[in-house]
Amino acid sequence: MLIKKGIPVSPGVAISRAIVLDAEDQPVPKRAVAESQVPEELQRLDRALAATARDLENLRAKAEAAVGSELAGIFGSHIGMLKDKHLTGQFRHLIEAERITAEYAVYTVMRGWAEAFRQQDNRYFRDRTADIWDLERQVLGHLIGRKRAELSHLRSQAVVIAHDLTPSQTAAMDRKKILGIATDAGGRTGHTAILAHALGIPSIVGLEDLTSHVSTGDTVIVDGNNGVVIVDPDADKLMSYREELRRMTELRTWFDKVAHLPAQTTDGTQVNILANIEFPSEIDAAIQKGASGIGLYRTEFLFLAGTEEPTEEHQYATYRKAIRALGGRPLTIRTLDLGADKIASLGGDEQQSERNPFLGCRSIRLCLQNLPLFKTQLHAILRASTEGPVRIMFPLISSITELRQAKMILNDVREDLDEEGTPYGSDIPVGVMIEVPSAALQATTLAREVDFFSIGTNDLIQYTLAVDRSNERIASLYSAAHPSVIQLMRNVIRAGNRANIDVSLCGEVAGEPEFVMLLIGLGLRSLSITPPAIPEIKKIIRSVSIDQCRRVARRVAGFDSDREIHNYLRDELSRVVPEAMDGRNVEV
Repeated sequence: MLIKKGIPVSPGVAISRAIVLDAEDQPVPKRAVAESQVPEELQRLDRALAATARDLENLRAKAEAAVGSELAGIFGSHIGMLKDKHLTGQFRHLIEAERITAEYAVYTVMRGWAEAFRQQDNRYFRDRTADIWDLERQVLGHLIGRKRAELSHLRSQAVVIAHDLTPSQTAAMDRKKILGIATDAGGRTGHTAILAHALGIPSIVGLEDLTSHVSTGDTVIVDGNNGVVIVDPDADKLMSYREELRRMTELRTWFDKVAHLPAQTTDGTQVNILANIEFPSEIDAAIQKGASGIGLYRTEFLFLAGTEEPTEEHQYATYRKAIRALGGRPLTIRTLDLGADKIASLGGDEQQSERNPFLGCRSIRLCLQNLPLFKTQLHAILRASTEGPVRIMFPLISSITELRQAKMILNDVREDLDEEGTPYGSDIPVGVMIEVPSAALQATTLAREVDFFSIGTNDLIQYTLAVDRSNERIASLYSAAHPSVIQLMRNVIRAGNRANIDVSLCGEVAGEPEFVMLLIGLGLRSLSITPPAIPEIKKIIRSVSIDQCRRVARRVAGFDSDREIHNYLRDELSRVVPEAMDGRNVEV
């Protein structure tokens, strides 16, 4: 039995036989052609490029039907690359200047581009390397018939193991046959990872050398919740995971029965349950799971999908689509929450590597230093707000000065729209994400100038405990149950309640069953979570009273370690809603 840890990019558990894909890095041999054959090679190149473009159009249509137009835009950017005269001009120049075959010209140019992207300190460009491989694979497929293993016509279910997967391979997967994905390479922001998450396939990337330890036919467990791949599990491990899957399936059916019931405690206190999404196409599923609105719409993918900054019209159309899909339910739009290293359209020094990007120019800082980008997004949001209730949320606010600057720019955009005579919604609530300790400690001051708070525990934990949550070596130190994190949350909730503003929590903690009673006991009455977790969280809320929850919060305040707190919360949940703990005790 072998256990490998990587980067989880799509949750869930899969158990199946492995299908291992070759890395397909065989070189294309250099072959000269006679001068008289050069025109023919150019024609072969043109035919291959045209055929690849048709394939990509078909794939874009298939992706749009499966995961929505936003994700399908990935293939629009691929088509755009094929139309890039600089790229195709390099193909043609090599064929004419060196009198070589079209396939060798494509191979040479694309490998050069991929290597240049791979060596970048800039994470955005490193994550785009797979897009270069994807185009190379498809063009060469039309030139010399090179085809990687097709995943759309498997006869039996499987877990895919590969050095890396291209976006086109991932989008073409048959969800009924591909149960899980594990790759040596890749990152959280790569297009393949984003597509796998949207398709709902449990996936782990960054496993480094997994392919050298797995053969086709091996039994493999992909635990996308914990970022673990287990190859040839022993009988006990296999049994525990199979039992977990069985119980998870039963529990999903059981919990779904309460999806559309009120999230109300036994003594009548209402808790607002919202959903976190990345794409408008997720809204229908969120509503079906019982969400009363969207508490966090991450807009980052609009900036990651293509090779250029999204236009105002593109953003406007996307936001409008989301608002209409909600049918009058509220939509909270978080403004751009990325670092400069992930945005290809920004020029100059912003693209230079930062020693510590988590403490660098990202989120609201990036927007305040790139006003055209920020204003374009705010223009689009305000214009779309005529379609229904919208709230604007600024991320990574660390001081009152940043908040005031962001609000001033928002007011400038309002004035611009007024001068243009462009309508926009009135009384749009403006809030901030509380995700750094300075904001949590200054919550009373911030509360005087905003309409709502949303506690982003993912980053709040990271910054409070000085723990990089993607670093496996110190993963055990990343804990939402740390007393300091709970104390900061308590401070924010109290400040919000005193100022009579809405306080929500949109981090992953909101969707973890063992924390529900604590969060309600601390005073939270709004949680925003991933759609699949909503029914279970509702079930827990409907099984407890406010007095029980407050008693849990008081008891937790007396503990001095995260281990004590976590064990206590699990014990309380097991006592009150024992079903919620079923299938959660698999030892990794």
